[in-house]
Amino acid sequence: MSQGEYLDADGVSREADPDLSWADGRPALFLDRDGVVVEDTDYLHCIADVAMIPGAAAFIREANSRAIPVVMLSNQAGIGRGYFGWPEFHTVQRFIAARLMDAGAKLNIVLACPHYPRHRDRKPEPGMFWKAAKMGRLDLRRSWVIGDKASDLEAGRAAGLAGGILVLTGHGLDHRESAEALRTPSFEVREEPSIANAGYVLDYLG
Repeated sequence: MSQGEYLDADGVSREADPDLSWADGRPALFLDRDGVVVEDTDYLHCIADVAMIPGAAAFIREANSRAIPVVMLSNQAGIGRGYFGWPEFHTVQRFIAARLMDAGAKLNIVLACPHYPRHRDRKPEPGMFWKAAKMGRLDLRRSWVIGDKASDLEAGRAAGLAGGILVLTGHGLDHRESAEALRTPSFEVREEPSIANAGYVLDYLG
């Protein structure tokens, strides 16, 4: 697949299952990548540096088994800043997908925004959530997001999600206070040591 096939008119990388009709009207599980599913190694662009966070694949596999759409949304400022390019990103992404497949898990939609420092698709802006919702006809109002930064949750709140979970892997420890401040009557905020401890959110979505 060429670079042009990956990118939309805004320069955002978009990949998805060829058939998402089963996801129509369902709430989704939105996941950040670095610090949530894989260890954050600062501008990850080499498969040698990919380390899966324990329990992440099993968590995604359980979501798959419940027919919960799993969407990965990732800011990729390293591309915008010229540290690496789309070929490196997609090589890493294919490697992560293979690791998940080995564990019987898969992602249904993956979006990545290269823009820096600000863009309507770069979290904390909600653009990628809206794009994913349109791709899968997802119910954002009942969806949840899991991230290791307050910006992940802030973007979810701006998109109208029901709630977000801050995990303390990645940058989570530095974002506890700012994430908690995002709580509103219509947006729930929770905190967990890692994605492996967030299984209860699947009961909300299933």
